Amino acid sequence: MATKRIEKTRIKRKKRVRGKVSGTEKRPRLSVFRSAVHIYVQAIADDSGRTLAEASTLSKELGNSLGDLKNIEAAKAVGMLLAKRLQAIGIEEAVFDRGRYLYHGRVRSLADGAREAGLKF
Repeated sequence: MATKRIEKTRIKRKKRVRGKVSGTEKRPRLSVFRSAVHIYVQAIADDSGRTLAEASTLSKELGNSLGDLKNIEAAKAVGMLLAKRLQAIGIEEAVFDRGRYLYHGRVRSLADGAREAGLKF
């Protein structure tokens, strides 16, 4: 019974957060998905329905460098990689969509990594 209650709470939080956040071509929405092992983030332009850039712990650019890192450091590296990809296509600002996850741990580390690499949100 507790898992149903937790899932309802997560869905409710996701709808609340997602209702307040939307992205454009110039200021995309950074959507985060976190699994038990990996973390994924994509920059989405909601007005055109396109994904502008993506990064994850499975990205080839990060390759074997994540092998020695803990989850929080790996999430930070993913945030930095996404920021570099967005800057390469001329995007300096974004809107952060944490989805159903609390802004804590790996999600926060990903956001901090993107900020360190020069992305503003």
